[in-house]
Amino acid sequence: MLVIALEVAAGALLVYAALCDLASRTIPDGVSILLLLAGLVLQAVQGDLPVALMAAGLTFVVCAAIWSRGLLGGGDVKLMAASMLVVPAHETLDFAVLVPLSGGVLAVIYLLLGGMMRAPGRRQGALPFWRRAVRAEQWRIARRGPLPYGVAIAISAITLFFTRVFVA
Repeated sequence: MLVIALEVAAGALLVYAALCDLASRTIPDGVSILLLLAGLVLQAVQGDLPVALMAAGLTFVVCAAIWSRGLLGGGDVKLMAASMLVVPAHETLDFAVLVPLSGGVLAVIYLLLGGMMRAPGRRQGALPFWRRAVRAEQWRIARRGPLPYGVAIAISAITLFFTRVFVA
């Protein structure tokens, strides 16, 4: 029961991280910290803490190296390492492969949308929050701005959660 509750909480945190990344291209540190704590408890309960810590540490080092080249955001690095703790130890390789695949699909979608979309013009007057968020994303896509890679990380982890629940 604790494992399910922690996975649901982790899923909610991942969705929140993805939405924040979409809205502002930032992932709050608190999300990664809470995800890290949930992952530590999950791995300890499942008896896989040493292996999971090694996988998360290696993931952090690799992603930090990618960040140092300007190819990944700092929030994405922290989210990726923390997410590695939430994924069961025997699925870390699946997760490590699924994230770049999800990122590739996201990149293709953004490239296709970028070719079809023009940046929105100036708008006078107040718009609802959701409409402002859509306009901001249209602007980013049209100008080929950075990808919200937190979305790919979240989709990958949540996909593993669901496949384990529905396939098992």
